[in-house]
Amino acid sequence: MKQTVTTRKTASRKGRANDDAVPLTQADMNRMRITPRTVTIRRALGLTQRAFARRYQIALGTLRDWEQGRYEPDPMARNYLLLIARAPAEVARILNGDSTRSRKVRAPRESQVPRL
Repeated sequence: MKQTVTTRKTASRKGRANDDAVPLTQADMNRMRITPRTVTIRRALGLTQRAFARRYQIALGTLRDWEQGRYEPDPMARNYLLLIARAPAEVARILNGDSTRSRKVRAPRESQVPRL
C-alpha cells in the first residue's frame, strides 16, 4: 500500500471542496452561543470539584456529570455558570450570605400577603 504525502496546499484545496468542511465566517462566530465549560471555570478558580460545588451550591454529582460529559447543563444552569465565570467572588458572597453588603428582608405579615 502506497502512502502519499499531502501538502498544506493540497489539504486546503480538498477542504474547500468538501461542502461539509466550510470554514466559519465572522457572522457565524458572532451568531454562536458561548457555553461555559464547568471544568475550565473551576480550574481557573483553583478549586476542587468538592470546593466548587460547595461554594456555588451545586450538587457534587451534578457537577461531576457536567464535567465528565454525561449531561449538559440546562439553559438556566449555563447562565449560572456564565455568571460564576464573570463574577465568582460576588456570586459566592451572595450565596453565602455576607451580611455586610446584603440587606435582610423581613417576611411580610399575614395581613400583607395577597389572597388569591
